[in-house]
Amino acid sequence: MKKFLALSLALAMSLSLAACGGDGGSSSGSGSGSTSGSGSAADGAQKIGISMPTQSLERWNRDGSYLDEQFKAAGYETMLTFANNETDQQVNDIQNMIADGVDLLVISAIDGEALNTVMNEAGEAGIPIIAYDRLIMNDNVSYYVSFDNYTVGTLQGQYIVDTLDLENQAGPFNIELTAGDPADNNAPYFFQGAMDQLQPYIDEGKLVVVSGQTDFDTVATAAWDTQTAMERAQNILASYYADGTEVDAWLCSNDSTSLGVTQAIQSDYAGANKSEIIITGQDGDVANLKNIQDGIQSMTVYKAVANEAVVTLDLAKAILNGDTIDETLITNSAWDFDCSYDTESYPTSEGHNCPSFLLVPDVVTADNMQEKLVDTGYYTVGDDGYLVAAG
Repeated sequence: MKKFLALSLALAMSLSLAACGGDGGSSSGSGSGSTSGSGSAADGAQKIGISMPTQSLERWNRDGSYLDEQFKAAGYETMLTFANNETDQQVNDIQNMIADGVDLLVISAIDGEALNTVMNEAGEAGIPIIAYDRLIMNDNVSYYVSFDNYTVGTLQGQYIVDTLDLENQAGPFNIELTAGDPADNNAPYFFQGAMDQLQPYIDEGKLVVVSGQTDFDTVATAAWDTQTAMERAQNILASYYADGTEVDAWLCSNDSTSLGVTQAIQSDYAGANKSEIIITGQDGDVANLKNIQDGIQSMTVYKAVANEAVVTLDLAKAILNGDTIDETLITNSAWDFDCSYDTESYPTSEGHNCPSFLLVPDVVTADNMQEKLVDTGYYTVGDDGYLVAAG
């Protein structure tokens, strides 16, 4: 039943994306143009404030649409905003939600450390807060719903290890690294998960980071911006690979950074192995899935955000009903996907860990794309043979 609901959300989301201009749209003005009202909710329905970071990345359109449709279908009134990757705008959006009397907040933060004042305001107003996908560093956050972020990186790193067969090959193989947004609390988890798989082979000399750029702060990409990732990759290629030196793998923490790196490789790379470079990603953006089919990107770590919305709704119901919340939410909800309850891994301050519900991500490649994405109903195959959002 939960799987049917998630697939229904996928269909509804694709229609919503069309209405808001697809994966590259942006919210208008102050964000109020992207606010969902209470048209489908019954009088007296509880109100949910949903604050998303941006519409400029495809995945946040999916998340916002899934959550909005899910809560409305359950009879809640919703306020949905996108903040154009501007922290001040997100603060203003959340303050408007508080003033409007929302009963619960679902927030995916632009900057997990920049919302303290408005989180304190929500706490003083007695409004429960679910940090969605990105942890907010404030103890007023009630619960955290996300995918296992460290595992995302682990899957990316292990994919490189396995594809290069580092256990058996002598190497050396050349690799470069592109991480995510320093303001996103998830980004270091992604990067550390990958590096814990790769570092032993770097130490052994089987993997060589030719540029020497290995620390998170150096390889991070502000706002997960494709252009920024592309320009840094172009600089690395011009500085270290212009003589024909070959790069064998490029760790990219998500699809928007991977898109930038692949663009740089296609236009600026002098090596003879352009079609053989292992390039990782995360999210399953349509443009990247096309690149995977075309052999330009190797894999993406897919996170079924429709399932993340299912967990968020069931958690919100339990909070608003005053239920005791622990691992029994998982068994009582009878989800047909994997999720764990974690009270140790995600601190919001020293000595205070945020109770978390963590879903399990999955590796998608050209070989299993049909099984993982099409057969599950999240995507369909278009007339051109490439994947498109279901619906």
